[in-house]
Amino acid sequence: MKLFFAGPVVKTELLVVMLEKHGIAATQSFVDSAGADDGDLSRPAHVFVPEADYDRACELFYAEREDEL
Repeated sequence: MKLFFAGPVVKTELLVVMLEKHGIAATQSFVDSAGADDGDLSRPAHVFVPEADYDRACELFYAEREDEL
């Protein structure tokens, strides 16, 4: 697994769902795994994707789109 994104939980949860809709098995983990899950949506987290899918994930979410203005 390779680190794909780091940010608040509110963004990482959505990104994991979006990646899964594209057939990429992403996982999320909290930066501070010792902390209690208190529902804080700003809590820092990481999104990991399989190394084989990393380039495709980057293309889907970071490449510039030519069809958008």
